Amino acid sequence: MANILKNQKHLFQLPEDIHYLNGAYMSPLLRSVEEIGIQALIQKRNPTSIQPKDFFETGEKIKANFARLVNCPAQQVAIIPAASYGLTTAVTNLPLDNGNTAIVVSDEFPSGYYAIEKWCRDHGKQLKTIPAQEFKQGRGEIWNQRILEAINQDTAVVLMSTIHWADGTQFDLKAIGQKCKENNAFFILDGTQSVGALPIDVKEIQADALVCAGYKWLMGPYAIGAAYFSEYFNNGIPLEETWVNRSNAQQFSNLTQYVEEYSPGAGRFNVGEYGNFILLPMFHAALGQILDWGVANIQTYCDEISRPLVEYCRKNGFWLEEDAYRAKHLFGIVLPDGLNNSEIIQRLQENKVFVSIRGKAIRISLHLYNTDADIKTLIGVLDGILAEKA
Repeated sequence: MANILKNQKHLFQLPEDIHYLNGAYMSPLLRSVEEIGIQALIQKRNPTSIQPKDFFETGEKIKANFARLVNCPAQQVAIIPAASYGLTTAVTNLPLDNGNTAIVVSDEFPSGYYAIEKWCRDHGKQLKTIPAQEFKQGRGEIWNQRILEAINQDTAVVLMSTIHWADGTQFDLKAIGQKCKENNAFFILDGTQSVGALPIDVKEIQADALVCAGYKWLMGPYAIGAAYFSEYFNNGIPLEETWVNRSNAQQFSNLTQYVEEYSPGAGRFNVGEYGNFILLPMFHAALGQILDWGVANIQTYCDEISRPLVEYCRKNGFWLEEDAYRAKHLFGIVLPDGLNNSEIIQRLQENKVFVSIRGKAIRISLHLYNTDADIKTLIGVLDGILAEKA
């Protein structure tokens, strides 16, 4: 059972007068992560302190921590520089003989869409988009049902985000994964906007790949991430041929005794120079803090702190997804008729409230650094605008 965590803003360096409700854009750095990054940068002044083992050990620790987050073997985790890298890796290694249709949801994040669209174009497959209905009651349930109904024996792959990145709609990943397996379809997920803040279990949902950028809900620096690849991919073709992914990589004196074998499991898919001496220590520290907090506890905290905002929005004509189909750390609100997104954003920024516009929704994204004062300030700005329009 999840516990109610206390506010953790003291672990960050956010200014006291800033109301940062925009973690889905980019997380702030933890003080501990920032300090480790500074120390790692200083270490490069004198390379004699960097040993051959340092090219690999921190990466292995990250794989182990990410594996704990998503419930998979550490050997099946790869270090990646971006979600696009991981998604393209998975898509490139799909078989060509198990179906002729790929499925995405409407307004999928571009990294996933571009990867699967190119695969379809290159191999004569059909790309099918499952649309959401308009912003009204029952939207999440109907959208999920449409996805499940679309999966059949002709489906080669379903590629989608674990929650919708723009408005936080939750998808029934367990049911979708089961339907994929029943129809021999692959299930590839972009977990960038949920893993680290929403519990995800790759075994339970039967995912074939789960790819995550690290600079959002994994609380890490930019340009580093992690991905789970199922054992199906263990004989796949990596996007690049780098020495660090070969079986003899740790034997520096024998690197020119070329070998065909890659590192075991998903090791062949690590990005070149993945043992980044600055980014990896930071990423490792961030993952450790998330595990200490507990992902379920983060989600519970976001649920509790956002309830006054959810109640206010529903009473005042704003649309947001129903609770059963809405992530609590990230959700969109759609304005009542007569209000303008750009005007709202400007007024919020004037009051040092930071959110994002994604599609037709104002995206609110919360974490443990957010306080009741952040929510009250946001509601106060919205209430003032409504009063002016009345």
